[in-house]
Amino acid sequence: MTRNYSQLTTQNSTLKRIFLSPPHMGGEELDFVQQAFDSNYIAPLGPQVDAFEQEFAEYVGIKHCVALSSGTAAMHLALRLFWVGPGDEIIASTLTFIGSVSPIIFQGASPVFIDADRSTWNMDPNLLENELSSCTSKGKLPKAVIPTDLYGQCADYDKIQEICDYYKVPVIIDAAESLGSKYKNRNAGASGCASIFSFNGNKIITTSSGGILASEDNELIEYARKLSQQAREPFPHYEHMEIGYNYRMSNILAAIGRGQLQVLDERVKRKRHIFEYYKNTLGNISGIEFMPETAYGKSNRWLTVILITPQEFGVDREIVRLKLESENIESRPVWKPMHLQPIFKERRCVGGDVAEDLFRRGLCLPSGTAMSESDLNRVINVILNCKK
Repeated sequence: MTRNYSQLTTQNSTLKRIFLSPPHMGGEELDFVQQAFDSNYIAPLGPQVDAFEQEFAEYVGIKHCVALSSGTAAMHLALRLFWVGPGDEIIASTLTFIGSVSPIIFQGASPVFIDADRSTWNMDPNLLENELSSCTSKGKLPKAVIPTDLYGQCADYDKIQEICDYYKVPVIIDAAESLGSKYKNRNAGASGCASIFSFNGNKIITTSSGGILASEDNELIEYARKLSQQAREPFPHYEHMEIGYNYRMSNILAAIGRGQLQVLDERVKRKRHIFEYYKNTLGNISGIEFMPETAYGKSNRWLTVILITPQEFGVDREIVRLKLESENIESRPVWKPMHLQPIFKERRCVGGDVAEDLFRRGLCLPSGTAMSESDLNRVINVILNCKK
């Protein structure tokens, strides 16, 4: 039966808008931005960029970083650094944002998608191992494996790395959503050959837009730095021996990032508190489940994500989302799996049922770190009033 959603879509404009994950400034950002203005380093590069890269490297525990215009740019450069090109295959999580995958296409390569593990929602290591074994029997291994840390939860780095080491395939960690999270005794992203981070406006800290590529390999990062500056050779004139990109982060945005980095631990603490507030109120409601946390790590809980089972709750995820929207509250479905995206309909996917189920039932709730208890209760009450 086709449902009529039209009556739920009109926003109540008299209520304050509650956004999904808006920026939250810490107070020190303006001081760093003023320093940038005072120095007149307004264009890309400058002392704020240098300082942000150093401070970020110290925080995450990865020796070398280059600050860039976006997380997507960071992923693109990572694939260039591993010489990915036409005819190559890259294995990636299917349950992810397209920015993790589109650079594969930029390089003329083909993505192969791996389903999520039910217990972590991240790339299933067993399916990955099966796929690499199959690739070996066919005589063609992928150029790289890209596991995504979903909604702040680290993928099982050690298990994935062990599998990929056996087949001599490099691992690029997509840590765009997991800054501030932990994997065992390490920070998110501190694994693999390289890691990418994002500072988009909705991330746990933001530079409005921006990203970082990080690695223990200094030569790799310095080559990325060169490519990010149009691959200019070290001459007084503009000399180019290869094609590069305009991917550098500006000094102004890096100044914002320095201020944001100072409050990152506070933001993680607040995100986790918001998750617990939702769970304590909704966790015992029939038909509602929360994204699990693995035993091997600690999630930053970038977004609080629930699963709604309509047979138990009474209505489906979309009814709840639209009802929230009618009350001027933003929520969002879980990422639509890449293998279901029209642009990737011809690409191979190993498994897929778990990711499809999580997309069908999953809803991301407002998780902004400046939310008040009143805001949280508004969201909770709308959800509870949907239950049949």
